[in-house]
Amino acid sequence: MQKIKGLNKLLQIGLIVVATIVFNLTVNAQTAKQHKYVVIGYVGGYHGLVDTAMVHASKLNVINYAFVNVKNNRAFLTNLKTDTINFRYLLGLKKANPDLKVVISIGGWIWSRNFSDAVLSDTSRQAFVASAVVLVRKYHLDGIDIDWEYPGMAGAGNIYRDSDKQNYTLMFRDLRHGLDSVEHETGKKMLLSAAVGGFKTFLLHTEMDKVAQYLNYVNLMTYDYSHGDSVAIHHTNLFASKQYSSDEYAASAVTDFEAAGVPASKLVMGIAFYGHSFKVIDNDQYGLGVKVVGGRIQIGGGYTFIKDSLVNQKGFKYYKDKNAMAPYLYNADTKQFISFDDGWSVKNKCKYVRENDMAGVMFWEYANDKKEYLLDEIDSDL
Repeated sequence: MQKIKGLNKLLQIGLIVVATIVFNLTVNAQTAKQHKYVVIGYVGGYHGLVDTAMVHASKLNVINYAFVNVKNNRAFLTNLKTDTINFRYLLGLKKANPDLKVVISIGGWIWSRNFSDAVLSDTSRQAFVASAVVLVRKYHLDGIDIDWEYPGMAGAGNIYRDSDKQNYTLMFRDLRHGLDSVEHETGKKMLLSAAVGGFKTFLLHTEMDKVAQYLNYVNLMTYDYSHGDSVAIHHTNLFASKQYSSDEYAASAVTDFEAAGVPASKLVMGIAFYGHSFKVIDNDQYGLGVKVVGGRIQIGGGYTFIKDSLVNQKGFKYYKDKNAMAPYLYNADTKQFISFDDGWSVKNKCKYVRENDMAGVMFWEYANDKKEYLLDEIDSDL
């Protein structure tokens, strides 16, 4: 009888242990599912000091700190005093999210001028790579993002050459090697990513199939599609609109990059936290696809301002282009058209990411939506 009681006791203990293991496995599986998709946020240090109350680490996997300049074939901190303070603050966010990665983003629209020179020869390229890796080591960062706008193209009046195509690849090869050394020394995973133009021409000037093997993420800048157009169009639409003709939109970029040899598992969908505005010549089609007067204007205040102060206010009416999965505002009195991302379009982009097994989403940039309307939508969807 005593033996039977002992066996029952052992059986009860065994069942408790098994139940505990199953529970833990279930919790871990749910946690893994919650963190399946990466959320990358660009934080603009070029503004100066980052608002220490602004960034909520629990909603992010990676912060890309923008920007580090390229000067004399070196990665260069133009705003050394504020940059170093910002690094300390952003790294401090790991207390709230130990898995958070803080990465330096080198380049950007304004500071891409000298990339071509920096990677032109083995000597200059090695100097550039070494300087970038030194910054990662010195400030205890988690990797490098390259935002070259654009190899083989003028961008904002940049130096560019045909050889940029191959040198772009070699740059990432050498950066990966440098970061692997840091990873080996520190035991910390080092990220390497690229912010890339979400249009076909970018692919003609790069070897993205070769580049992708060195990268953790390929951040598709699937916004600013309205740059230089003579008619008012969406600047960050998921699909093509039937109101005008254009082959530039986010889903097309995903398809094109996959066809160029980039795995969907490394592709990151870009989301705009800001709007573009045009004045048009008449009230046809609520401004969409109508000839513009003058150039594009970026809306100050970003999405928080658009949502709180303009949507169905001050003469602006809200519309949805359901073919393009893109919202817009139009003011018939002032003939002003505004294109932007909102909760509805972000939800559809996140759905597309899930359905197409992409890596996740990134956004430009944090300060443009200080109330985090769009980040909360991302957090809910992914």
